[in-house]
Parts: sequence; C-alpha cells; structure tokens
Amino acid sequence: MHLKKPFIAALLLAACGAAVSHIPVLAADTSGAVVTNAPATAFDLERDVNAALKAFDVPGMAIAIVKDGQVVAVKGFGVRKLGDPAPVTGKTLFEIASNSKAFTAAALAQLVDEGKLAWDDPVTKHLPDFRMYDPYVTQEMTVRDLLVHRSGLGLGAGDLLWWPTTTFSTDEIIQRLRYVKPATSFRASYAYDNLLYIVAGRIIAQKTGKSWGEAMRARILDPLGMTGTTTSVAAMYQSPDHAAPHSRIDDRISVVKPMPVENAIGAVGINTNAEDFAKWMNALLAGGTVGETRLFSAAQAREMWTPQTPVKIMEPKPALAATRANFNSYGLGFYVRDYRGRKLVMHGGALQGFYSRVMMLPDEKLGVAIFTNAENSGSMAALGWRILDHYLGVAPTDWIGIIAAQEQQNHRDELARQGKATAARAAGSKPSLPRTSYDGEYSDPWYGSAIIRHEGKKQIFSFSRTPDLTGEMEHYQHDTFIVRWKERNFNADAYVTFALNPDGSIERMKMAAISTETDFSYDFHDLAFTPVKSKAK
Repeated sequence: MHLKKPFIAALLLAACGAAVSHIPVLAADTSGAVVTNAPATAFDLERDVNAALKAFDVPGMAIAIVKDGQVVAVKGFGVRKLGDPAPVTGKTLFEIASNSKAFTAAALAQLVDEGKLAWDDPVTKHLPDFRMYDPYVTQEMTVRDLLVHRSGLGLGAGDLLWWPTTTFSTDEIIQRLRYVKPATSFRASYAYDNLLYIVAGRIIAQKTGKSWGEAMRARILDPLGMTGTTTSVAAMYQSPDHAAPHSRIDDRISVVKPMPVENAIGAVGINTNAEDFAKWMNALLAGGTVGETRLFSAAQAREMWTPQTPVKIMEPKPALAATRANFNSYGLGFYVRDYRGRKLVMHGGALQGFYSRVMMLPDEKLGVAIFTNAENSGSMAALGWRILDHYLGVAPTDWIGIIAAQEQQNHRDELARQGKATAARAAGSKPSLPRTSYDGEYSDPWYGSAIIRHEGKKQIFSFSRTPDLTGEMEHYQHDTFIVRWKERNFNADAYVTFALNPDGSIERMKMAAISTETDFSYDFHDLAFTPVKSKAK
C-alpha cells in the first residue's frame, strides 16, 4: 500500500516509499558506480534466492514463475516468522497490498464487458454522492480516471485516512476526499494515489450487490481456483500457513504486529500465496482466460495493459543502466514499460511488514511474482531482473550485489543528510511559548483532529483516529519539534512546526517526515492543522 507502495521509481527500488534495508556494504567507486567483488554466476533459483535473503536480511520469501502457460516454479524460502522454524511454502499466505489493484481493475473490466458501466462513465453516474475538492474534477472524473493516477492529487494524498490502521470507515474515507486539495491540474501529470482505488472498490460493490471481497471471490478467485487466497487480513491469520510481518527496529529485523486496513479495500485487500498467484498470472498472460473460462474479454485485457498515463523515466546509476526504461506508463492496475526491448507489465505492493512484486513479459508469456515478509524492495528488484535475464537468455548480471550495495549507499547518504540538518539547527534556541501553550486540539480539513497534551513531564502528540500514531514530542529548534512515534518500526518520525499570530497565539501547525526513507503514505506534509478554539463557558 501501502506501497505504502511503490511503484514510482524506474527500478521500483523504493516502491510505495518503501523503507531501505540496511545490508552489508559492498564497494563503490568514486564515480558513483557500484562495483562488486565477484563476477556474476549462472542463474540458480535456490542459490540466488538464499543469497538475496542473506544480503538483504529478509526472513522469508515465496516465488512463482510461469512460462508459456505452465507453472515453472512455486516455492518458498526462509521462514514465516523469525524465531520459528516453520518454513515458507508455496501455500504460505502473504499480504500483497497494492498488487490488489489489478484485481480491482479486472473486476471493473468484467463490468464493462457486461454493459454495467463504461470506462469513461462519470464516477457520479454510479456514485452520485462522490465529490472531489474541485467541482469541475467531480463532474469530469471518470471510472478510468480512478485507476490511472492522474487526478491532480499529490503522491499518496490522503493516505493517513487509512494508513496506519485508522478508525475511519470506507464510506468516511470516500466522503473526506472532497477536502483533500489537489497538487496539480486534473489529468496534468502522474502521481500515485490509493484513495481513488477505494472509490473504485465501492463502485464494484454498488454494481455487483456484493462487498468488494465477495465480488473478488465470486468473479475472480473461485473461477481461477485460488482457494487459499483471502480478502481480509483477519481471514489470512486464521490460516495455519501464513507469514508474519517484519520491520526494522533499531537497525534489527523484528516481528511486528499486523496492520489491518479493511477500510482500504480496492486499493489493497488481497492476501495470497505463490500457488494461487501463478494461476492469476497465467490467466492474465492468456488474455483473461483460464481453461475454457474467460474472466474478461480480450479487448479489456488489451485495455488494462495499454499505457494510460505517462510516468517520468528515472535515470539509474551507471551499474543499473540496463534496467532503464525507454518508455514508462501506468495502465489500469499495472505499470507498463519496457525491459531489454520487451514490453514489461509490473506492479509493487507495500504494507507494514510485507512487500510484493509482479513482473510479466507478455510477448514471452513469462510471469514472475515475489512475496516477502519484510520491508525490502531491493531483494525483489534484484531477483526479478535476475529471473527475467535468465529467461531472456542474456549474460548474467550480479543484480544482488549491485542493488544491495546501492541500497546501502542510499541509506548512508540519507543518514549523512539528516546529520547535516541536525548539526545546522539552532540548538540553543527555545520555543516562543511555554511548552504547555502548545497543548490542545488541532484540526485538519480532511483528516480531523490531533491532540497535544502533557502526561507528567512528557508532551504527547496523538492522531485521534489513528491509535498507533502516538508519540513523544521533543524540542528541535525555535517553534519546531520532533514527534517520535511509540511504534518504532514506522520509520516515520516527523517535524511539527508552529506558526504564531501577532498576539502570540498559535495560528497553525504543520508536519513533515524527517527521513526521505519514510513511506509516502505517511503524508504528513498534506495536513494543515489549525487550533480548535475552546467553547466559551
């Protein structure tokens, strides 16, 4: 989801704003090109996956590979949970987060085939109460627009309505969209969002008369025989064979509690295993068919994999030059780009403790899915390129070593940036007001309220609808504080800055993530808090 979500870089190395793993350091030359200590060896799935688990400190992984309609590999590696020897298998369930978006797109494609809606229908034709901030956008927004990340919303705008787990209902999230200000003009540029896929999920429920999960079961999962797959985190954890989520806490990989986000179905919601997902990839690569059954028409299959929104091409470091796209775009639930001269259809997924990646070469009838129980995108990128290269018959590249070294360098660079910022602050400055004067309730137009209060000598910041977003505030400089969240695996500590009125009262409060490694779904910068005035007695 997350990706909180990833998704936006050319290599998807930091998909969904994914946290970067801390891994053993390899060499880097002075030009910035990463070098490794040994030449690449021939592809060997078991050896390569185990090498990636070690290099990127990932507890467990499942991989599915399909080719020419056949299942080549469905296999688990490592363990489901640190401290427990139970192995990952082809049946082990993982949260796949935003790789659920393709299921939402496919269900809409079915409804188009059935004549129950059209891609270019106004959203208000099916959800009359739907509203965006701009009335013109409300009027012009189509079903297609919900899926292609060109609404004018900023990257991950409004995600704090569901990430991390909130008490908002799905309907409340959709209703609050009208208060989220756009960042650009409508249809002007690409920016990944989740909220509009939640709206798309609501349309599916409205047109089918079933919940999103029930519709997925009846229309996709059961026809494909994806019997292990669930549409809720609660159901996943009832299975005896499920992976546990892992995050980094104090630079050590640790088991963390699940992050159920049942209010974000449509954007996320599918929990599956390698065996089931192989069936999904084969159906997609066959143009929407499974045996004699057609899930959606060939026309809709083409539509889903047709570029809809251009995506900026990122320039990789020299050692990663082979992964550079010549074109990059978003289709309907998938990224569509090229790799080594072939069309590549792919997506990533990120939720707390789980990352996933899907890569398909339609012309080669090749599909690769990688699920992890850790927040690491580099391991999946390295293995994904490694597997694609093998089936394309190109000379092997040590993607594991190259990407591991690059991730480590990126993390060192971020720590250095934070260190410079801390060294440059006015350490001797003091807040303009007594600390207790910053206590009180603050309200944002789309999120709602946050509370600052004293508990003994500690000043506590908490989001009213997000139980886990609670942390202690410490002074940073002037009228800027840092809130350090109690849940240390979030990697989302944030600056909290106050602006004063001429009379010394607080005019507003704004926030910003401290680290560039913070998942973009922590969209603190989109909040515009103002003090809630106490009612006169």
